[in-house]
Amino acid sequence: MIEARGLTKRYGAKTAVDTVDFTIEPGRVTGFLGPNGAGKSTSMRLMVGLDRPTAGTVTVNRRRYSDLEAPLHEVGALLDAKGVHPGRSARSHLRALAATHGISDLRVDAVLEQTGLSEVANKRVGGFSLGMGQRLGIAAALLGDPRVLILDEPVNGLDPDGVLWVRQLLRHLASEGRTVLLSSHLMSEMAQTADHVIVLGRGRVVADAPIAEFISGGGDRVIVRSPDAARLASALLAERRVGLSLEPAGEHGYAAVGIAAAEVGAVAARHGIVLHELTTATGSLEDAYLKLTRDQVEYAAA
Repeated sequence: MIEARGLTKRYGAKTAVDTVDFTIEPGRVTGFLGPNGAGKSTSMRLMVGLDRPTAGTVTVNRRRYSDLEAPLHEVGALLDAKGVHPGRSARSHLRALAATHGISDLRVDAVLEQTGLSEVANKRVGGFSLGMGQRLGIAAALLGDPRVLILDEPVNGLDPDGVLWVRQLLRHLASEGRTVLLSSHLMSEMAQTADHVIVLGRGRVVADAPIAEFISGGGDRVIVRSPDAARLASALLAERRVGLSLEPAGEHGYAAVGIAAAEVGAVAARHGIVLHELTTATGSLEDAYLKLTRDQVEYAAA
């Protein structure tokens, strides 16, 4: 379990995390989402003692990370896959970590096998691809067989087979009752992996909910196409002005939000407008996320 209470971190005049409160429960995969600069990486650094909070507390299994007697057995973290000496081999890197906790070489070999790195275990990390570096970072996180996993963009650089492996691994670890925190910008993958999501925006928690509940907040859209699309849009807005929005969706089409497909069809029938398409598109994690964070983006492009 990871708990944050009033967690705040400031860097001079810059507030990275502002009085954040959340609880990350064991037995599920929790997705950590937010625009660039929202405070996700800072929060993760605070969790594992790489930074100190300006105010508030963050604990892992009800203890501060700095108070853990054997942190590798409690928390496995992947925050920067490049944070490895390039001249060391994968096996040497893991053995050095293992030596700090009295972990056997057999466990080192086991995580190398688990992450698919056995054949390159004696190669220097400096020659690793991005995906191989990610696998080594995951191996290091798993080394102490921890009860808590904190992973920042673990599938970055992995091929489709590797992405599927990470998804299955994290869901298996959660099924064992472990706490799994996953940060990723890949919404489609997060939707298939996470059970719960916490969303940060400008350093604050803007959502904390089961993923199905969060997605439902994105709302369904009605895709409608007609050779007389402009007249249909005018008719819809005239009859249902409150809560209705229309967005262009390809040639002669709109995505209507705030209205049911049956009502769109009824309006078209009353006005004698021919429809070529009338379908309901269920909201996605990406839809819900973009809707929620539209005003939270700190580094928006023009």
